[in-house]
Amino acid sequence: MEKIYLEKFRKDLKEFHEMTEKFYNKEITVVEYKGFSGGFGSYAQRGGERSMLRLRLAGGEVDKEKLKFIANSIEKYKINKVHLTTCQTIQLHNLDKKTVCELVEAAWENGIITRGGGGDYPRNVMCSPLSGVSKEETFDVLPFVKEAGNYLLGFIGEVKLPRKLKVCFSNDNKNEVHATFRDLGFVARENGEFDVYIAGGLGIKPKFGVKVVENLAPSKVLYCIKTMVDIFAQYGNYESRAMSRTRYLQETLGVEELKKVFQEKLEENLNSEELELNIDLESFQPKKQGKLGDLKNSRVIPQKQEGLYAVSYHPVGGNIAPDFFGKLYEAIKDMVEVKVRLTPTQGMYIINLTAEEAEKILEITQGEAETIFECSAACIGADICQQGIGLSQTLLKACVKRVRKENFADGVLPAIHISGCPSSCGAHQTALIGLRGGKKPSPEGAKFAFAVYENGCQMEGEERFGQDLGVMYEELIPEFFVELGRAVEAEGMKYEEFRKTYPEKIAEIAGKYV
Repeated sequence: MEKIYLEKFRKDLKEFHEMTEKFYNKEITVVEYKGFSGGFGSYAQRGGERSMLRLRLAGGEVDKEKLKFIANSIEKYKINKVHLTTCQTIQLHNLDKKTVCELVEAAWENGIITRGGGGDYPRNVMCSPLSGVSKEETFDVLPFVKEAGNYLLGFIGEVKLPRKLKVCFSNDNKNEVHATFRDLGFVARENGEFDVYIAGGLGIKPKFGVKVVENLAPSKVLYCIKTMVDIFAQYGNYESRAMSRTRYLQETLGVEELKKVFQEKLEENLNSEELELNIDLESFQPKKQGKLGDLKNSRVIPQKQEGLYAVSYHPVGGNIAPDFFGKLYEAIKDMVEVKVRLTPTQGMYIINLTAEEAEKILEITQGEAETIFECSAACIGADICQQGIGLSQTLLKACVKRVRKENFADGVLPAIHISGCPSSCGAHQTALIGLRGGKKPSPEGAKFAFAVYENGCQMEGEERFGQDLGVMYEELIPEFFVELGRAVEAEGMKYEEFRKTYPEKIAEIAGKYV
C-alpha cells in the first residue's frame, strides 16, 4: 500500500461520513446515495436500512495482518454476514451507519483501500488464485497485479470514466479470472510475455475480448493500462449507462478500428510516459521449505515448491461463517509465509503450508463444500442487492440440500453459476450450467424463475457462451439437477464426459422443467 493513497483519499472520508448521515436521515434517496457511496466500495442493501462494505484486495491476496484486521473487525462490530465475491473481494454485510463509517476508515488505516470498490472506477485487479505456486502456470503474474492495483488507484479522482473498469491477469489457459473477456486482460505466455485482450465483458450483450497485443514484455504492463484508461475516457459512452461499458466499443468503433486505436495510443504512451516495471519474480517465491507428506485429501494441492501445499476451502455460495476469520488467523499466525488467496468462484486457498500445517488447516476448514457441485457460485441475491431479481443464494442452498440426499459421486454434477439478474455477477454465461434470475407469469401470479444456460466455457481458446435451454420456475430447479444427476450416474460417467457423449439428453431433461 502506497502511503500517498492513504493521504490522497483521507480527505474524501469526511464527505462519505456526511453523505451516509444524510442517507440514513432520509435526506437523500437510495439512488442518490448509491451514485456516491459506490465509489467508496459501499452500497445500501435492499430496503435501505443497512449497508455493505467491499474490501478491495488486489489479486485476492490476504496476508496475516489483513486477516487479523478483518477478524477483529467482525468481532468488534458483531458482523453477522460475510460474503466472498466473484471479484476476489470480501463483503461485510448488515452494517449500520456508525459501523460502515468507522470501518471504511479503519480499513484504510490497515492497508485496505475501499475507494473504487464500486462505482465508475477501476475495480479490484483480479489474478489467478494460485499464481506463484501452481505447478501448471506459465509464470507468476501476482507481482504485476499488485503494481497494476496501485497504479489504477492513481486514476481515482483524476480521470472520469463512463463506467467501471475491470482489469485481470491469468497465469494459464484455465482463464479463471476471464482475462480474455474483461475490460482489460493479460494472459501469461510460455515465453514469459503477455497477450493482451480488451473490451470484453458479460452481462447484457456479452462480448469476448479483442486481442490487441501479442508478446508484450511484462515490464510494459502499465503502459497498456494507461492506454486502456485513455481510450475508455475518450471513446466511452457518457450519455447512456446501458451502453457505457468497454465492450460496446467493439460496436461503436468496430473491432479493427478498436485494435488500431489501441495500438496507436500504446505506441504514443510508450514514447511519452515513464511506466517501466522492473520486477524480480524470484524474489516473490516463498523461502520456506517442507517435506513431502502423505496427504490424500482432494482439497490439498501440492505446490510447485516441493514440500509445500495449498488447501482449498469453499463455503457454499461464498457465505462464510463470520467467526471463521478469527479461527483461521489463530491457526496461521505463527506459520511462516502462509497467506490466503480468494478465488473468482467464492472460495479460498490457504497457501505455502507444510504437510503438517496443511493437516491443521484441513481440520478447521471441514464442513462446507465437498464436491464440485457444492463449489458452485451464486451472486448475493435480490434479498440484499438493489439490482437483483432472483434469490440466487436461496436457490443454491435448495439445490445443494436436495442433491446431497442423492449422494452422487463427485463430478456427476458440475459446478453451476447463478446470477440474480442479467448483470452476470455469477458469470452464468460461461458456465457448464448457468442460471439467470427473473420472474415468470403463472396461474398464481408472477413467480421467481431462472433462465437456464448450458455448455458455456471460459477456457482460453475455447471460450463460448452457454445455449439458452429455457426458463424454469425456481421451485422446480433442484429436481432438474436430481434428474440430471441420476441420468449421468446411470451411465457411470462424470458430467463432462456425459455432456460430450449425450449432449442431446441435457436439453431433453431440461425440457421437462422449462
